[in-house]
Amino acid sequence: VTQVSPDILTMDIEMPEMDGIETVRELRKTHPDLPVIMFSTLTERGAESTLDALSAGATDYLTKPANVGSVNLAKQRISEELIPKIKTLCGHVLPAKTVIPPKPAAPPPATSAPAPTAAPRTTSAASRIDLIAIGSSTGGPNALAELIPTLPGDLPAPVVLTQHMPPVFTRMLAERLNDKSPLEIREGEDGGVVKPGTLWIAPGDYHMTFVRRGVDVVIKLNQDPPENSCRPAVDPMLRSAVDLYGGHVLSVILTGMGQDGLLGSQVVRDAGGRVIAQDEATSVVWGMPGFVAKKGVADRVLPLGQIGSEIARLAKAQRSPA
Repeated sequence: VTQVSPDILTMDIEMPEMDGIETVRELRKTHPDLPVIMFSTLTERGAESTLDALSAGATDYLTKPANVGSVNLAKQRISEELIPKIKTLCGHVLPAKTVIPPKPAAPPPATSAPAPTAAPRTTSAASRIDLIAIGSSTGGPNALAELIPTLPGDLPAPVVLTQHMPPVFTRMLAERLNDKSPLEIREGEDGGVVKPGTLWIAPGDYHMTFVRRGVDVVIKLNQDPPENSCRPAVDPMLRSAVDLYGGHVLSVILTGMGQDGLLGSQVVRDAGGRVIAQDEATSVVWGMPGFVAKKGVADRVLPLGQIGSEIARLAKAQRSPA
């Protein structure tokens, strides 16, 4: 790494002398900003090691294809998943190209309509928050490890979360976050009751939606087609949340590639709910929150360190002390 100064590094976790986790720790002492993508296996041990590597400073990960039928199909799967990650993460470190600025364009005629923006909020538009829905992807595990412990145990609204992760990984993530949080955090399951004091994480390879059962709202998982190339995806979770809670939803979009969460957050906003996006400076990749912010969907664009207190403030607003 010192000799060739790479723009990005891909690395296995299992290596004969210094493993990938130790290597990431050492690299971060000398190369704090070098993007590192870890290769891991779709096993419980692989999931645990991957989360350890992310905690040590790895930027992202890729699971090795298993039981795909052929070497060529495995190569294709890796290409489809790895190349977009490389392009996105290298965009943060490649030097800007020198461009000769064009001549200034003529000003638009006075009759030109301004670019569309989201309508400004008014105080009366704010409604009580009865569900907090969080979406995240690249950089999400570490962002969640910082955010979730700041949410108080007496949070009056339940929390649901979609993090782009495969099976096994989401269960391990739930277990780790549960150890750090006053909330009860579990991987989503059919029939799980959505209630204050709980946080449900969408399981890998399943969209997480909600239905009403008597006086309760419960989880309903499905394997409908991927959305935004993801399953679980944030958008179906947000749409389902609005179907049941209307404008009483708070959408929180954290660091991640792509634009999953944009359309769902627009549904939340149109229904009268609230939307928070993580800011660019604290995001590993300002894709998901960036789209929400640039389209004017977000009510607030905040650094990661301020999001927990804002969630708590909004959740406790318009509620009596009892």
